[in-house]
Amino acid sequence: MKLTKRLVESFSSPDNQQIFIRDDELKGFALRVTPLGAKSFIIEKRIKGVVKRITLGKYPEITVEQARREAQKLLGKIATGIDPLAEKKELERSHITVLEVFNEYLKTRKNLKATTVLDYQRVMQVAFSDWKNKALSSISKEMVAKRHAELGKASHARANLAMRVLRALFNFAINQYEKEDGKPIFTYNPVNKLSHTKAWYRVDRRQTLIKLHELPKWYAAVATLEGAHAGLRVNTVRDYLLFMLFTGLRREEGARLQWKHVDLHGKTITIPDTKNNQPHVLPLSDYLHPLLNRCFQHKINEYVFPGSGKVGYIIEPRKTMTKITELTGIEFTLHDLRRTFITIAESLDIPVYALKHLLNHKMKSDVTASYIVMDVERLREPMQKITNYILSLVSEKHRNVLLLPSKRQIKEGVINE
Repeated sequence: MKLTKRLVESFSSPDNQQIFIRDDELKGFALRVTPLGAKSFIIEKRIKGVVKRITLGKYPEITVEQARREAQKLLGKIATGIDPLAEKKELERSHITVLEVFNEYLKTRKNLKATTVLDYQRVMQVAFSDWKNKALSSISKEMVAKRHAELGKASHARANLAMRVLRALFNFAINQYEKEDGKPIFTYNPVNKLSHTKAWYRVDRRQTLIKLHELPKWYAAVATLEGAHAGLRVNTVRDYLLFMLFTGLRREEGARLQWKHVDLHGKTITIPDTKNNQPHVLPLSDYLHPLLNRCFQHKINEYVFPGSGKVGYIIEPRKTMTKITELTGIEFTLHDLRRTFITIAESLDIPVYALKHLLNHKMKSDVTASYIVMDVERLREPMQKITNYILSLVSEKHRNVLLLPSKRQIKEGVINE
């Protein structure tokens, strides 16, 4: 029978399963009625050897006449070898938004570190908040160049970072989304224009650190912190900053340290999640061990340096750091503490492989390094040597600690032989 408005409206809900009323005039065109009484128009046709069913729309949102015209159009495409489902899927993917690609990118890249994900999310929020709902295909080379220049007015480094994230999304989309014939839907990466025009900002590596003559004043200000800042207990901030100076750890490595990775009896700590994906075991010096013992006495959760936020651990205590800068005139970042530690360690002529292990630096290109098994006990003496030197600079009590000058210090005339 031919589907008409009267016929469509005459059908009531089937008892327990959906039914199909097929149109005699247009083969492949039909009405589907569900047990709940919902009615929708469909076409059924064999496409590349497989019978496929395509929904045209629900009744009465779409009329019988509208459904018939749409069915004729789609059946005509199928007759010429076109798969409407694949065509629709391809069209949807070509209009996929920046945010949708970003979410799928994060879902696919399961090995991304939590800190990296947070950085990428921050980039999306700050640099591309007005692009998130735009189709990725609508982002042009000109838009990229203009946005890069705009972001560069505030920070060259952050402008470059934003474009590296966008470049990664385009590269991901090029390999992730394909047409029916296997060819990519996205064929070029507009961010590459920055390379072709040499528009990337030159960002020199930061070389800042706390100078040796500044350490006593900085140490005194940190050691005598009072009051509360940023909702954190100040003794936690104090101990965290001192811990970072005396270990040279990266910001997140120190902040996310958990008690299960602290061996107070064996005097070691383990950082399981590091930048180079290799667990990092460090010995505790005679200064760090009592510091962590003190922290353990005030333990409130699984983190050595607890914070008041949802993550449970301390986040960069900017307010307290600003307070220290106001008191001392010394501006610093948490990574400056790592650079200070590294600079001091290198000046003490610590063996290069011990130094690399203390800092957990990669040694891929060094064949010799791959044969050296550096036990944590072999790092204990160099770690204590660095600690002693820092204490000799910052504390009157430790000024008389016997410190042998390094060959480099003697050679450069820093210390007389």
